Amino acid sequence: MSGVWPGETQCVVMLGFDVDGPSAMIRRNAEVERMPSARSMGEFGPRVAVPRILELLHEYDVPASFYVPGWVAERWPEAVTSIAAAGHEVGHHGYLHEAPASLSRETEAEVLDRGSAILQAITGQPPEGYRSPSWELSEHSLALLAERGFLYDSSLMGDDAPYAVSASEDGAVLVEVPVHWSLDDAPAFAFNPAVGRLDPMSTPEDMYVTWLGAFEELYARGRAFTLTMHPWVIGRAGRLRMLERLIRTIRGYPRVEWARTVDVARDFAVREGLPVPQRR
Repeated sequence: MSGVWPGETQCVVMLGFDVDGPSAMIRRNAEVERMPSARSMGEFGPRVAVPRILELLHEYDVPASFYVPGWVAERWPEAVTSIAAAGHEVGHHGYLHEAPASLSRETEAEVLDRGSAILQAITGQPPEGYRSPSWELSEHSLALLAERGFLYDSSLMGDDAPYAVSASEDGAVLVEVPVHWSLDDAPAFAFNPAVGRLDPMSTPEDMYVTWLGAFEELYARGRAFTLTMHPWVIGRAGRLRMLERLIRTIRGYPRVEWARTVDVARDFAVREGLPVPQRR
């Protein structure tokens, strides 16, 4: 079955990590600010899990993309610095994990600008990619991103390989690198009574089988395998070992390319003749 990639590439693997820390919990339930146990579960992400994830990626020479809320970057700048220093992408993920669909256009614009300024102050570069907190874009999101010169969004679910999306009536276009809940660790593992998440947790073995099965089909179809993970979730014992096992297994397949999302988006834009914006 033919794929969508040029040359000999059969499938592109993109590992994405949403470094939410406790920001999403606090956004959903402000009382978490006064709940040390719940909050510490999120703090485990940037403080403990990110260094472990970076070690794993370094060991297997795998590039990745990390999407960081500005609120988290302000509190753990060393985590952001270490991600960028290792050559990984640092992308935009709101300020306090605000779902754009819950904001006015003006507030959404302010959140975009605030988050960009924080990340640029730490890394020296403005983020080129955006992933919507909770994957809930507003009707204004794509236009706001295009106005600011973002290259791509990674929040929609309309395909399983990159595609172009119209961002505004004046013809602006963004690259969309799509995602899906089935390739996200949170639905399987993010048990958290503080925000009402009480579903039973999956086992790492169940998740390995699910994700490998998805990879095998996407590989056969020549598409993209895009994982979305959260350090405070995937970084726990047993789960990180499962991710390592998955990486080792996928490395055994021929013609697989591992890439940062920003590089896939840029290559797609060039191939399709789309403008490659300069962030401002």
